[in-house]
Amino acid sequence: MQYDYLVVGAGLYGAVFAHEAVKRGKKCLVIDKRNHIAGNIYCAEEEGILIHRYGAHIFHTSDEEVWEYAKQFVTFNHFINSPVARYRDELYNLPFNMNTFSKMWGIRTPDEAKAIIAGQIAGLGITEPKNLEEQALRLVGTDVYEKLVKGYTEKQWGRPCTALPAFIIRRLPLRFTYDNNYFSDPHQGVPKEGYTVLVEKLLAGSDVLLRTEYREFIRVNPNAAYKTVFTGPIDEFFDFCYGSLEYRSVRFEDEHPDTDNYQGCAVVNYTEAEVPYTRIIEHKHFAFGTQPTTIISKEYPSEWRPGVEPYYPINDEKNTKLYEKYKAKADQTENVLFGGRLGTYRYYDMDKVIARALEDVRAEFGE
Repeated sequence: MQYDYLVVGAGLYGAVFAHEAVKRGKKCLVIDKRNHIAGNIYCAEEEGILIHRYGAHIFHTSDEEVWEYAKQFVTFNHFINSPVARYRDELYNLPFNMNTFSKMWGIRTPDEAKAIIAGQIAGLGITEPKNLEEQALRLVGTDVYEKLVKGYTEKQWGRPCTALPAFIIRRLPLRFTYDNNYFSDPHQGVPKEGYTVLVEKLLAGSDVLLRTEYREFIRVNPNAAYKTVFTGPIDEFFDFCYGSLEYRSVRFEDEHPDTDNYQGCAVVNYTEAEVPYTRIIEHKHFAFGTQPTTIISKEYPSEWRPGVEPYYPINDEKNTKLYEKYKAKADQTENVLFGGRLGTYRYYDMDKVIARALEDVRAEFGE
């Protein structure tokens, strides 16, 4: 066998695992079916602007080890995620905070905002939420729900909030301060070089093959490596023997507006149901760009079907039970490790991907 590890998927999890294995003297081959590395955090330069090709990615973490780890490879700027929500002709700050409430109700103090929200919740009389709508109303009241939650959520999931289970929304943070920072983590930013450079440096010690499907590769090279690290869909690895896990997908449409500044911030959410996309990303603002042009991407949530790129696992009761069957089968499969969003059927923020990969490396090498 030529390699110690065959890593399937050149995304963040696979790249961290390969980097750490190489550091420990192992030889790794990384393959990916796409024509580029970095998975969904891939960045491509166009007109001098780094495009987040698969949606906005802002690195944020409270994990000091992960922060120091990531900083080895790239330099983070001081970008703070402060998105705006547009409901018809009204603009609101996110997350829900005093700037939001002041604009919505013409009030100034936290006590005024708390009183309005508490009054709306009390008037609903919801004690045991039967669906997502009732859960959200019980958390934030009618105005915030109707303007900023309902339409966006229904577009995201492709079905009415009354048809979605309550557990999807466990909490909707209400912040009674005038602070538009979406994340509370102490470390936040976007790599000045882009995420592709981060992954490129992680993979520097490994051999990499792109445009390479795992099934075809392993058919021709059955003994390529002693062990496999699989970051693709776990159900696909087992030929969907128990059925297909479900996802939501997203498609992106790029536009080149005839202006140098289209919306004044990196992310604007469109929360009314009548607008078919959920948000517009203006990429240059992630890097405080001063280019004379701009590029925007509109995000359209879509139904997933086999053959379409899976983005968001649907962790409802049915799919969770199905994943547990695949997980049990995976645990009995020798010399294959499953990781990443698709391999574990779980949505991860980037810092959690790195943390999980480092944890799995230590377990693999008995550290």
